[in-house]
Amino acid sequence: MTDDGTAAQMRSAATALLRQFDDDQREVAHLPFADDAARRWLEYRPEPRPGACLALLTPAGRKAAHRLLATALSDRAFVQAMAIVALEEVLDQREQGARNRHIGDYWVAVFGDPARDEPWSWRFEGHHVSVTMTVLGEAVSPAPVFLGANPARVSYAGRAVSRPLAPEEDLGHALLAALDRAGRALAIVADEAPPDIRTATRPRAEPDLQPLGVSAASLGPTPRALLGQLVALYLDRLVPELAGREAGRIGGGELYFAWEGPAAPGTPHYYRVQGEDLLIEYDNTQQDGNHAHTVLRRPRSDFGDDILAAHYGEAHVV
Repeated sequence: MTDDGTAAQMRSAATALLRQFDDDQREVAHLPFADDAARRWLEYRPEPRPGACLALLTPAGRKAAHRLLATALSDRAFVQAMAIVALEEVLDQREQGARNRHIGDYWVAVFGDPARDEPWSWRFEGHHVSVTMTVLGEAVSPAPVFLGANPARVSYAGRAVSRPLAPEEDLGHALLAALDRAGRALAIVADEAPPDIRTATRPRAEPDLQPLGVSAASLGPTPRALLGQLVALYLDRLVPELAGREAGRIGGGELYFAWEGPAAPGTPHYYRVQGEDLLIEYDNTQQDGNHAHTVLRRPRSDFGDDILAAHYGEAHVV
């Protein structure tokens, strides 16, 4: 739970966004909270999705949608998200317009009424960006948060021009490199990386996705510190108030780090970090290791399951 004002900022921004919708947009983008099929949606591919398309909103409406997104993301993550959105125009050029990609192909939806004292949520989503926040009173449940990038890097003369997810890639490699021989043998659980993140677009993280790899407890000081930095990197996608709360929630549990694929930079690879109610996944396997997917999930708490369970449990107390 949080009383830091983040929920109030989200309520204000969501209310401002709803005022920008016309009747048709409101019909498709202001949906009942009870519509689980639409609310528990995670789609990072260029596919149809619920909500209102930013390209069809007014300039004020698009600005309201971006301001809502900024209530959840730290400055750094907001920069990453906007850089990822801009890559749609790069892909459109590379594909010679075959898929008609454009920076307006992002969608926003609000579920429930932000003005009422009932659960509500919102989502900002499109190709390689999916952010869902669930709110109840002053509590915010901040997951899933997905960011991807294609191309993951654009270089000139060996120097990076664009690498939106560089910290996620580089810190994962640094952690693997810091392991001793025994630690690396435990951490690398497969010689070949999977084609995508394991949880894909599932509305619930796989319950049988067991922690694999090397445990934090078995690490020496340097790799343990790097693992802590890697977790912090993903939690710090959130505004500081939410990141701090999430860090406190996972502080007492054991963490595991697993790697799949070659260790050499520039080759297709995958890693994940798992804790009691934490799942971080990263893959860079498509386009010869130049197409990255990353996600922060909470398997028992995604889409507000944590605050909803508490709320409905209290409601049934006699």
